[in-house]
Amino acid sequence: MSDLHWLSASQASREFAARRLSPVELLNALLARIDALDPKINAFIRLDREPALAAARAAEQEIAAGRIRGPLHGVPVGIKDIIDVAGLPTTCHSKILLDNVAKADAVVVQKLRQAGAIVLGKLSTHEFAIGGPSFDLPFPPARNPWNREHHPGGSSSGSGAGVAAGFFPLALGTDTGGSVRNPASACGIVGLKPTYGLVSRRGVFPLSFTLDHVGPLTRSVADNALLLDAIAGHDPADPGSTPTQARYFGRHLDRGVANLRIGFVRHFHETDMPAHPEVTAALEDVARVLQAEGAEVTTVTLPKLTEFSGLNRVILCSEAWSIHAPWLRERPGDYGQLARRRLLPGAFIPAGDYVGAQRRRLQMIAAVEDVFRDVDVLLCASSMDPASRIEDAEETLRTYSRQARLPFNVTGHPALAMRSGFASNGLPLSVQFVGRYFEDATVLRVASAYEKACSHKGLQPRLE
Repeated sequence: MSDLHWLSASQASREFAARRLSPVELLNALLARIDALDPKINAFIRLDREPALAAARAAEQEIAAGRIRGPLHGVPVGIKDIIDVAGLPTTCHSKILLDNVAKADAVVVQKLRQAGAIVLGKLSTHEFAIGGPSFDLPFPPARNPWNREHHPGGSSSGSGAGVAAGFFPLALGTDTGGSVRNPASACGIVGLKPTYGLVSRRGVFPLSFTLDHVGPLTRSVADNALLLDAIAGHDPADPGSTPTQARYFGRHLDRGVANLRIGFVRHFHETDMPAHPEVTAALEDVARVLQAEGAEVTTVTLPKLTEFSGLNRVILCSEAWSIHAPWLRERPGDYGQLARRRLLPGAFIPAGDYVGAQRRRLQMIAAVEDVFRDVDVLLCASSMDPASRIEDAEETLRTYSRQARLPFNVTGHPALAMRSGFASNGLPLSVQFVGRYFEDATVLRVASAYEKACSHKGLQPRLE
């Protein structure tokens, strides 16, 4: 109990219930760590200290009275700053929206409060979830807790860095082309892009209407399932939301992988986009571990990464332009250079190309669905390289697109990234697991089996 900042949400809930720890004690320990270390990490845009302490005191009183609001009662959570929290600015890390105070909580924040969670504050992101780590914005970019000279991934950069640094056990991010899974990969934690439509996006500033997802970032697979349980559910006011019976996402975590069929998408990292040798070696080790645990691992083939990448780019740029066009015409200088450079191409994509991309998207979905007739889960790369140095703009630009995450934004399948080991420079390496629609629980099951069997579990960055 001396290192309260490394407690998982599941552990904290058990300690609260047994009266061995109070929400106020945990929150005070986390605030002390944030005060000491966040000036070096920049995970927070705004720490909402006093309301969080008031919520922790209320949670403590409710526990004493035998009233528990939900499975996250008293557990702190950080919120990416494109997600609305009532009374706080949703700046999207941009000068454009510095004064944009949210009038109401996003649906996912409402659900977190209903489950008893304590909102700690708003977290760094890449500008409008697209810009990249930039030094020309109102707030500094977040840094990687494993090595502060390196990029923490993005665009949910503060979410990934803060979880990895022990500032909070849970965080929300968003994922349009990998923005939950990239920081999970770079920071050595667990990040899930749920099935498209499983989690409401109402109250989240959009980037691409048909590619956006909200997802959980945590240090453990069990916490990821717990957070997904809290935020999942149909929202009739979100046009992308889907009615589904999928729930209780942690129900299979202890079942292991015996007799599960896992399809290894080797061509993503071997031929489509050759990965760093240490990434390749770690992926092969993941396959060996899962085989040793009883899974059947076979090689499978999907469409090439270049095809997925082209589709994602056309769709994302077109939809993002439809959102940002007025500001880009009237206030282009108020954007950071990276975000402006990435948003402007949408102005030059013909409508026919967008419609053609959406039609081709259906064929790509069908190709992935065809593979899922023979396997239960896919195993593939997430990032092709360890995280770049944050101030090396050229290397960050080169490595940022070297990934295999965006195919599953195009298709909408659930996809989870987690640590697969460490590079020789001490930075995390990563693996990705992908499942059938609304079988997020099976993806979490495989991730849990690997987490328990791997040789690097329990390792955390040393920040002091």
